[in-house]
Amino acid sequence: MSDPRDYKLDLSSMASPEVDETAEVPQRGPSGGARPFLRVHFACCNVYLRLYRKDTPSPHYAGACPKCAKLVRFTVSPGGSASRDFTVY
Repeated sequence: MSDPRDYKLDLSSMASPEVDETAEVPQRGPSGGARPFLRVHFACCNVYLRLYRKDTPSPHYAGACPKCAKLVRFTVSPGGSASRDFTVY
C-alpha cells in the first residue's frame, strides 16, 4: 500500500526541548499560588493518588482509595513532616 500524501515532513533535524518528565506541574489555588498536596500510595489496591490540603478550621489532607474506598486523613501539625510521599496499608 502506497502513501497517498504528496509531502513528507522530516523532523529528525529539529532539536528536542529539554523536558523533565518527572517534574510535576503544580495545581493553582484560588489566589494563584501552588496548592499543597501529598502523594499517597494505597498499598491495598496498588493505586497512587494526590490529596490536596483542605483549609478548614483545622487544616488537613483527606481522601479515599479510588478502588476500595479506604479512608485516610493527614492532619497538618506545626512540627509536620518533610516528606510529601506516604504509603497507606
